[in-house]
Order: sequence, then C-alpha cells, then structure tokens
Amino acid sequence: MSNLPSEPEFEQAYKELVSTLENSSLFEKNPEYKKALKIASIPERIIQFRVVWEDDKGEVQVNRGYRVQFNSALGPYKGGLRFHPTVNLSVLKFLGFEQIFKNALTGLNMGGGKGGADFDPKGKSDNEIRKFCCAFMSELGKHIGADTDVPAGDIGVSGREIGWLFGQYKKQTKLWEGVLTGKGGTWGGSLIRPEATGYGVVYYVEHMIKYASGGKESFSGKKVAISGSGNVAQYAALKVIELGGTVVSLSDSKGAIIATTDKGIEAELIEVIAKLKVERKQLSEVASTSDFSSKVKYVDGARPWLHVGEVDVVLPSATQNEVSKEEAEGLIKAGAKFIAEGSNMGCTQEAIDVFEADRKSKKDQAIWYAPGKAANAGGVAVSGLEMAQNSARIKWTSEEVDEKLKDIMKNCFENGLQTAKTYVTPAEGEYPSLVAGSNIAGFSKVAAAMKDQGDWW
Repeated sequence: MSNLPSEPEFEQAYKELVSTLENSSLFEKNPEYKKALKIASIPERIIQFRVVWEDDKGEVQVNRGYRVQFNSALGPYKGGLRFHPTVNLSVLKFLGFEQIFKNALTGLNMGGGKGGADFDPKGKSDNEIRKFCCAFMSELGKHIGADTDVPAGDIGVSGREIGWLFGQYKKQTKLWEGVLTGKGGTWGGSLIRPEATGYGVVYYVEHMIKYASGGKESFSGKKVAISGSGNVAQYAALKVIELGGTVVSLSDSKGAIIATTDKGIEAELIEVIAKLKVERKQLSEVASTSDFSSKVKYVDGARPWLHVGEVDVVLPSATQNEVSKEEAEGLIKAGAKFIAEGSNMGCTQEAIDVFEADRKSKKDQAIWYAPGKAANAGGVAVSGLEMAQNSARIKWTSEEVDEKLKDIMKNCFENGLQTAKTYVTPAEGEYPSLVAGSNIAGFSKVAAAMKDQGDWW
C-alpha cells in the first residue's frame, strides 16, 4: 500500500484484523489464506462522483459522493451511507472493510460495502437535505440494486433521508425493490430496524455476562456507561433499563451527561434526548434544564469514560476511536468487566491492547472486550432480514424479528468464542479473545467463499 496516499482509518482497521490473524494458528493451518487476505484487502470497486445541488438561496453547491463496493463473495454489497463532513475514502474503506466480516458473522447472505458524501446536514433546511438526497441518488442509483448493492442509513442518514433516496431511485428506474434498508414501516421497512443495533449489542453482552458468570448473572443490577446519544445509544440504553441495568452516561460531540442519582439516566430522559437529536440539537441545550440538572451533570468537551465512577459494563456507541489507551486504563480501574463496541472501531488499537493484556493477566477477573464487527452486527442483521422480507413481499411482526435478532447475536457470540478456542487457545481460567475469534471466523468464511468462486486458488 506504499504507493497510495495515507489512509489512517483503513490502515488501522486492516492492521487490527491482520494482527489477530497472524497471532493465531490460522495461517499455520491454512497458509494459502495469506493470499486471500491480500486480495480481500482491496475493494472490488470504488465509485466516486460529484453531487451538484441547489441551496435555498438558489446557489449551486457541490459535494463528493462515494460508494466502496468492497466484497460480494457472500451476497450483494451491504453497508450504510454516511453524510458527514469527515467522510473520505479512508473512512469509507475502513467501514466497508469492517462490514465484510461483520456481515459474514451474521450468517446472512450479504457482502460488504460503504458509501456516503462529505455533505453536512447540520444547518441545512429540510428542503436542502431533500435536494441533496435526490442529487446524490441520481448518480448512486446507476450502481446499486436489490441483488447488486443494498445501502442503508448511517450517520446523517435517518429514515427520512432513506425515504427521499428511495423515491428518487424509484423515479429513475421505475422499480419498487429492496434497494435500500431502513425504509418506512408502511413501504417495505422492517420492524425493530431502528432499535436493532442498540438492542443487538445488549443481547451480545448478555451472552458475555452469562458465560463469564456461569449463568449466574445478567444485566440486572449492573451499572452501564454508554457514549453517544443517537439511535444506537438510545436503544441500547432502553434495553439495558428493561433488563434491570442502570445507565450512568450518554454523550455527543460536545460533551457528556453523567448520572448523579442511583436511578441513573431513566427512560423518560432518553425520550427527551431522542426528540432533541431529531432536531439536530446538542445535549448541552437541555443539560441545565430542571428535568436534567437534578439527575445528571454535564461535562463539557469530554467523553464519559473517566467521569462515570464505578461501572460494570461499557458500550462505546458514538463513533470510531472514542476510547483511548488512557481511558481504557481508567475503565479498568473503575471496575469495568465487559466492554462491547456499539460503534464501529470504537476503541483505538492502543485501548484494545490494554484490554487484551488485562484479559491475559487477570484471567476471570479481567475486563472482556468485544469488537464492533461482532457486537454491533444487529443493525445490519435486521437490514438483512428486511431484504428477505422485501424479496418475499411479506412482513414479520416485531416479536418475530426480535427473536431472529436474538438468535443472530447469540450465533455471533458463540461463533467468535468457539473460533477463538480453536485458533488462539486461551490459558487456564482465561476468557477466549473475542476480537481474535470474531476476526478469524468472519475472515475464514469470506476467504472460503472467494476461493470457491475463483477469486483466488
């Protein structure tokens, strides 16, 4: 990769995967997989295009649009669209690369991809966002389809934007098909889709807790630190509360709120936050109101990790690299026993190294880390279930989708756990490495499919 411009986010994701593969017996048992890794690390296709749109003043604006179609060995490319000023090829390649193996772990027929634009929805009118979505889909629509590439939402792309994108695709192609997921419930969307990533990460951690405690413990009575305040964080928090846990933090890009009572951040406050985020406002705008100030404190410009005090479970659910080495060490000192990424690549490599070293040295008293490609697979899993419903022109109930989600998250956990035991044999009393197990399980499945299809031999 030396002849390419620096792509720090992608290089981090690539090295994180490779380090676990190389420190296992995978290449010893399957030396030919080194060739598969070299091929799988290059996207099958990168589409880059300009997006020209008109603002409310009648002035022409232009943004860069992208779609990274990374790997289709297991099914149509599948991964979200992100509208955010930080979007570039490095970020999308990192997200698309992670998506390949995350999708593999779900057991559903989905390849990996990611896309978006460096468009910033903040400060834009609804009309401007709609115009941008139509202009964006005018080009993207040439490269996607229900059996080719099925994007979903991501940061900056909610159900509203999916609706505008879908409408433009339908006008261009005359096709009503499952080309996007996260659609409205009355026109092809799946129930539980908005909740799926947040619910899924909690279901995954449930299995971690049960395994570590021999089935004696659950979320009941656990203090849970969560970052973020979007869909993932909101629904993770609500599911934790439903299961008897106490949520002690939430955050956004400007700061964090920390619970100051034993009841924690309750469901009523989360509902207020959900409405706030729909209006694209910050937590700081409500933190000083009477409803909040008696129950939480606001820490300006900080993530919650070093401010939550004693905590049992940690769920980074905001964005990439939101847990540093220093914060990892602080969380261990605070007594955290489980950390699972609701966000993609939520922990820096240095933080992961801290967690893995603790796992090895403290055995069953250690913190246990789960990577996003396994722990937050619930969102794309229900997207896959939405694709299945669209293909069959049927609609499942909330209970049916939720049960399927629970099964998928259980399989994600057990697959990573058993694969770790096979390729990275844990010492006596040591938790298996979920990051190694998940990486190896996802990669091996994709590599085998690529070989069967003649991508390498």
